[in-house]
Amino acid sequence: MNDQYTGPGNTHPGSHNGHPLVRESREKLSFSVNRAVFVSRELFEREQRAVFDRCWIYVGHASEIRNPGDYRTRSVAGRPVIFCRDRDGNVHGLINSCRHRGAVVCREREGNVRNFYCMYHGWTYNTDGSLRGVPGEDSYPPSFDKAVMGLAHVPRLESYRDFYFANFDHDAVDLATYLAGAKSYIDLVVDQSPSGRMEIISGVQEYDIKANWKLLVENSVDDYHLIATHATWLNYMRNSGVNVSPPKGQLLPTTGLGKNLGNGHLTTDNPNYRGRPVARWISVYGEDAKTDIEAIRAELVARLGEARAARVADTNRNLAIFPNLVINDGSSVTVRNFTPVAPDLMHVTAWALGPVEETEAQRARRLHAFLTFYGPGGFATPDDVAVLECAQQGYASWREVPWNDLSRGMGKNEHTNTDEEHLRVFWRRWSELMEARP
Repeated sequence: MNDQYTGPGNTHPGSHNGHPLVRESREKLSFSVNRAVFVSRELFEREQRAVFDRCWIYVGHASEIRNPGDYRTRSVAGRPVIFCRDRDGNVHGLINSCRHRGAVVCREREGNVRNFYCMYHGWTYNTDGSLRGVPGEDSYPPSFDKAVMGLAHVPRLESYRDFYFANFDHDAVDLATYLAGAKSYIDLVVDQSPSGRMEIISGVQEYDIKANWKLLVENSVDDYHLIATHATWLNYMRNSGVNVSPPKGQLLPTTGLGKNLGNGHLTTDNPNYRGRPVARWISVYGEDAKTDIEAIRAELVARLGEARAARVADTNRNLAIFPNLVINDGSSVTVRNFTPVAPDLMHVTAWALGPVEETEAQRARRLHAFLTFYGPGGFATPDDVAVLECAQQGYASWREVPWNDLSRGMGKNEHTNTDEEHLRVFWRRWSELMEARP
């Protein structure tokens, strides 16, 4: 990623109309992103192959398919996928397309079945994907082999701490290697459970944003926008007795860090100011919750030790796992996945995650936070949606104003949560994949 690319126009995979997609000069301390990457249909199609066909893409959590026969249907890297548990308890990622004429064989979003049935010609499949029955099978020639006509599996399906990912590149590195430093931050999430068992809580948030998916990656870890964009929430927190003001003489809360976790993964790592259910701040939840929250903290200290308990309870993080998964571990734990639909459209799905041991009162507080902050009608998300859609509207002028500047914090040894170094981590990895020859 040199300051300029002087190759032969569009013959270079990392360019658009002869211009680089991302340009960086460490000597000049400059970093900019070509706005064409947010509007170009050609680049959108290219990144489906260069990024989504090569990376580990989130599929779901083991708790969503707890029992044999449980399934969820998902779009994963543009493919229809059945995330399911077979009758022997094994987890699968099946391509939701009949081997006969291609129709989806599972049309519901979730449920529990003994088999999958194609409504077109009646072919049925077991929950492990094997072909079970074919109407009029005696009319097929001897070469027809049911054993090789089962539902296709995603090429790779692996998990870490019950988070399942798929990869359509047979030669990709294993998931644990791919996650790199993100594993330690997933561990911080899972450590909230005494048994190490977290679960997706029933209910889902779904909404569309009329903006490019990469803007939500940036927004999810960009604390620079906090004061300007989320003034309503900040006032609410102050009125609730939680001090969210930056240190005296500063305009922004820069006590947190932005971190590079490797392979394009990144996170913010902040002192906790959101009043999470396991933190010292209890004013958001009221005095009735004080004893309960203190008990949760005591359990953390007894199980993990004071230092680790403080790490779990007194810090929060927005973890971005490249390319399109964000785990917001703050006032609640939100698992947010966003699917590119078009250059200017994404579909967002979010779930609340919590320890299986939670009491009814503890879960109520968690869901309250899930709804009121990150929910599509909460304090934060409507502001973010409006900002991202405004940015996308502005990119209609990409020919006249072609570059976004992301140089904030360049030249510093340590980068705060309001710098843009952790955003540059995403763009460097994205550019690396886009520049690779097919």
